[in-house]
Amino acid sequence: MLKKCIFVVLAFCLLPVRVAMADVNPISVHILDQQTGKPPVGVVVELERMNGNAWKKIASGETDAQGRIRSLFPKGEHFTKGEYRVIFKTGEYFGKMKQDTFFPEIPVMFRVVDATQHYHIPLLLSQFGYATYRGN
Repeated sequence: MLKKCIFVVLAFCLLPVRVAMADVNPISVHILDQQTGKPPVGVVVELERMNGNAWKKIASGETDAQGRIRSLFPKGEHFTKGEYRVIFKTGEYFGKMKQDTFFPEIPVMFRVVDATQHYHIPLLLSQFGYATYRGN
């Protein structure tokens, strides 16, 4: 009986965690300007999915005060395996700062192999270079 009570209590305690995880958007991005050490605000980022032989835009957003878009995947759509691409529109950001950039857009393609996971794409940015990786 004690084991059953412990199981019920644990299941009840973990329920909010499972519900919260279900509400997590599967794709997020974060940008950090390496020259200033600050996150760029208002950078447009587009999300595309490979549809046959062509890219199809499915969402876009702007970075917040922390340089993040926490929920880039469209709400209400089913997240599936496949090829995706985020396009960071960095030319406008540098233009507002009156700076040239070699990369006015930075496309980052990635493959979703497990649609139950979260995919975070950080971008470390400068005028003439960038780095990206799979974050968490």
